[in-house]
Amino acid sequence: MTTTDTGTVRPEQTGLGIMLILGSVLIMAFADALVKLVSTDLTVWQVFVARSVVAIPLLAGVSIVTGMRLRPGSLIWSLLRSVLLVLTWLAFYASLPVLSLSVAAVAVYTNPIITALLSAALIGEPVTRRQWGGVVLGFLGVVTILKPGTDAFSWYTILPLLAAGFYSSAMVLTRSRCQREAPLSLALTLHVSFLAIGVAVTGALAFAALAPDTKEAFPFLFGDWAPMGGRDWGLMALLGVLSAVYFMGVARAYQVAAPSTVATFDYAYLVSAALWGFVFFAERPGLTTVCGMVLITAAGLLVAAPSRKAPAEEAGMV
Repeated sequence: MTTTDTGTVRPEQTGLGIMLILGSVLIMAFADALVKLVSTDLTVWQVFVARSVVAIPLLAGVSIVTGMRLRPGSLIWSLLRSVLLVLTWLAFYASLPVLSLSVAAVAVYTNPIITALLSAALIGEPVTRRQWGGVVLGFLGVVTILKPGTDAFSWYTILPLLAAGFYSSAMVLTRSRCQREAPLSLALTLHVSFLAIGVAVTGALAFAALAPDTKEAFPFLFGDWAPMGGRDWGLMALLGVLSAVYFMGVARAYQVAAPSTVATFDYAYLVSAALWGFVFFAERPGLTTVCGMVLITAAGLLVAAPSRKAPAEEAGMV
């Protein structure tokens, strides 16, 4: 059960939340592979702008057809959530030109551990011993893949780790302050934020006139706005559709189910990222990576196992 800010008690919809997050991460892993594919040609700010130019009219159209509201009930909390998510994707996308998709995905998926900690500390979400065991098991899987302290470890993994912190904060905020917001409204607010920040930074970079060496060293962050052909706009249109669906799905998943549970099923992204990494970039996960993914999958199953509740407790939830 969940108590909202207004004191209304809502039943959990754990099954729906799990289905939504599984479908959403499959979609987003494909979208992130497309971003990695264009990262040698376009800047991250260009991706933000072009993708949102497609997603915003799409979301507005869905609103007209379905009658769902676009105006957020609490603009401040919706904007704060959007800023955290923009920072999430900025840090994650900045790592993609350097790291393989599967390694970047594993690094960012330390977020369920952070989400569980923040949920327990900030909003009082109950986390059972079994769920903590799943979080720890998932963490062991992450460590197995990243190999910290060895030559295989890259300091660039700090970027997706930072993204994990921003993402977890945004998801706890979704649960605690944005639970009553329409997923369509949250997705639109986010894409407007992407568009505004993308335009602002692109203008700032043009005004700053950075040295060519700086642009060449970090073209995805500091490069010039590149001309876009039909292929590029086609990919951005696809990204706009995928991201609109993804952000609505994730928002709804964290609204209807406990963050500690939903966050653990976020781990399914790792399998999807490995799949698309192989399809697009011929990235073959090694034995330790596969072992880590097995641990992470086991963690998700452990958290998903239904709790044994006393009959009186079950009756009180009807």
